[in-house]
Amino acid sequence: MKNLFYNEFDIKRLHESPRDDYRTHFQIDRDRIIYSSEFRRLQGKTQVFLPGKFDYYRTRLTHSIEVAQIGRSICSYLKNSNKNFFSDEYYIDQDLVESASLAHDLGHPPFGHAGERTLNKLMIPYGGFEGNAQTLRLITETFYTNEKNKRGLNPTRAFVDSILKYKTLFKQLNKPENHFIYNTQNIYINFVFDNKLKEQNILPGKKLNAVKSIECQIMDWADDTAYAINDLVDSISGNFITIHKLLNWKEENFKNLSDIQKETLNNIIAWITKGNYKAKFGTEIGNFILATGIAENNSFMNSFTNRYKYKLIIKPDYIEKVKLYKKLSVDLVFNTSEIHQVEFKGDKMLKKIFEILEKNYIKNLDNYVLLPRFTDNLIRKESNPQNRARLVCDYISGMTDSFAMRTYKRLFDSDYKN
Repeated sequence: MKNLFYNEFDIKRLHESPRDDYRTHFQIDRDRIIYSSEFRRLQGKTQVFLPGKFDYYRTRLTHSIEVAQIGRSICSYLKNSNKNFFSDEYYIDQDLVESASLAHDLGHPPFGHAGERTLNKLMIPYGGFEGNAQTLRLITETFYTNEKNKRGLNPTRAFVDSILKYKTLFKQLNKPENHFIYNTQNIYINFVFDNKLKEQNILPGKKLNAVKSIECQIMDWADDTAYAINDLVDSISGNFITIHKLLNWKEENFKNLSDIQKETLNNIIAWITKGNYKAKFGTEIGNFILATGIAENNSFMNSFTNRYKYKLIIKPDYIEKVKLYKKLSVDLVFNTSEIHQVEFKGDKMLKKIFEILEKNYIKNLDNYVLLPRFTDNLIRKESNPQNRARLVCDYISGMTDSFAMRTYKRLFDSDYKN
């Protein structure tokens, strides 16, 4: 049965593709993500803790799979609980939201958000680095690339839009730390909106970034749900968060919390004390899904697509919970010496790798072949240093944590023999 929520505008691909398939357009997008090497690399990239330190910690890969499951569940819940909007012939496509969820962290570099900050600082002279912008680059230009054909995944318009959390260009901000896309990616904004967005004169930054399709909004809440809750679970399991630490934190912060945050904090302490925190946090994921609703939205895109006719509504109590969960993670995990030591080490390694590749490939084209032949050839064919820098950044950001460490040792450790 055809889903009337989507039309020809939504399923148009970046490049003409006459191929017929037994799958829907959005199933094709999803399958191309799953079978890519970029997706597989997420198993070796840090979510919170370095992969391999313990066998139960989440990686970027397991996190993305969890986001996809939550995203699909939100679609199902919205369809079944909003019969005034949706029906069996008109609904938000689960495969499209799953594609966005599986893809949302593809552009993240090694060593988590710390690695992202390091690469952005190094790339400021060349247009910056941002994980979401890099995801856009991967699906539009990098996937399945060979030296003769650089066409990326050839995604549908709706899929490109579903991952676009940010729409502000790097050059529209003053040396931004995050929440931008690359200057060269304006062509994809024009593709997504069929050149209609630039007619709106929306201020760059928060206002422009707030322009999101319903699928992007769902993916964003699914991501918030997964990492706010599950990062806490991993932190408790790894003894980064203990009863003692929570009680000390409570004593210092309790008066500044809202009523729902106070209740939630007390619940967490009780769950850890009873030893049933994993089951309770699992139930919380279901509650976060049930906290979603839908409302009509007036958008300049409504005459072209249904994807902007609706906005996701989140119950206020759950927004308060997310804020609490994130603050607990920041205060009790991310600001610990153990995490800062790993971030410090990752920062130093990425800087040294980038600096030697910048000298060899960007500022000059030296004779040393420091990168695999395929990448080396791509870079040497580029006459523009900006383009060479972006290709170097592609290579570094695509590394897993362990591969970045091996590369560092191979370049700088005189005793390293592999």
